[in-house]
Amino acid sequence: MEIGVQDLELLRNDETFLNALDARRIPDPTTAGDFCRRFLASDVEALIDAINEVRRRVWAEQPESFFDCATIDLDGTLVGTTGQCKEGMDIAYDGTWGYHPLVVSLAETGEVLSIVNRPGNRPSHEGAAREVNRSLVLCLEAGFRTVLLRGDTDFSQTQYLDGWNAIHKTRFLFGYDAVPTLVRKAEELPDHAWRRLTRPARYHVNTQPRRTPENVKARIVTEREYETLRLDSEDIAEFEYRPTACRQKYRMVVIRKNITKAKGEAALFDEVRYFFYITNEREWSADAIVFSANDRCHQENLHAQLKSGVRALRAPVDTLESNWAYMVMTALGWNVKAWWALSLPEPPGRWRDKYRQEKRWVLGLEFRSFVHAFVGLPCQVLRTGRKLVYRLLSWNPHLRVFFRLVETLNC
Repeated sequence: MEIGVQDLELLRNDETFLNALDARRIPDPTTAGDFCRRFLASDVEALIDAINEVRRRVWAEQPESFFDCATIDLDGTLVGTTGQCKEGMDIAYDGTWGYHPLVVSLAETGEVLSIVNRPGNRPSHEGAAREVNRSLVLCLEAGFRTVLLRGDTDFSQTQYLDGWNAIHKTRFLFGYDAVPTLVRKAEELPDHAWRRLTRPARYHVNTQPRRTPENVKARIVTEREYETLRLDSEDIAEFEYRPTACRQKYRMVVIRKNITKAKGEAALFDEVRYFFYITNEREWSADAIVFSANDRCHQENLHAQLKSGVRALRAPVDTLESNWAYMVMTALGWNVKAWWALSLPEPPGRWRDKYRQEKRWVLGLEFRSFVHAFVGLPCQVLRTGRKLVYRLLSWNPHLRVFFRLVETLNC
């Protein structure tokens, strides 16, 4: 459940909780912290490999369509701390003291494939290539037919692109810095190379559209004559480009954003900004490349769940490796939620589509909602016949899904 190290003191004195675990006692916070401090970097690596062994077994039970594509997202996130004596901490680009862990995740299920803890002043891409290779091996050996690597501009490490391109069934899509050479190349493209980019609606209205409410923020900005940037339109083009560190040319997709800088209701001047994406994907349209790159932003929601849901992205211990071990162990709670959903059966028949929809729903749940629906259930815990019996004392609409999994696991 969503607890921290200090919360163990409360749970270790909860008789009902101990009975539910069939345990006489659990460690106190000091012992738990000491356990984390015993981990070396090699021990954490071994723990990640052990978790991946279980992950493979869960994946092996999935339908054939599950293995169409594995999308691996990469990003770094800051973990601040008010401590002053934590080994390995440093100051980040925005003045935050703490750590800068790298998070590698699977977009289709939201699973955390690996976490690497680093000092706060380290760049996002440091150590990323090694974790990419680990995740590639994991997904390809599991049977995925295609693997797509995604990341922002920090992860377009050109010295590794040729190697990833040479791996069969591997595609990459990274943001690319708008360096002067690329900007000049984009500006030199003929007019017919550009076309207007039309983004799909964020959602489809199934009923009658409602009247749009007043935009209070926009009204205040206009009344007080704040300077603001307004996006007028977007154009898209593409060209071949070979980075200096590469031997092959790759597809470079560029977005030209036409922006107006305004003050109140008065337009000051127009501005053009370019955004670049490098990829070896040749079959997708340029629009699909951009939309997929934008979808990687969903990983920020995963970071939020790891910070405030399972509380994995925190630094309760006093060394770099011990906090790394804590992050990996606590993130396992989020992975168990994903495996819980993936273990829901999809038997053929009239209810198959409904069962698939329920699986997607559980995968998309926030951790707090998952705990309320399936974990924090009022039960009477009984010991009988050398086994524990959990007698549910109330009913909620989600127990039907819960009991389908119980039946599948033969609990």
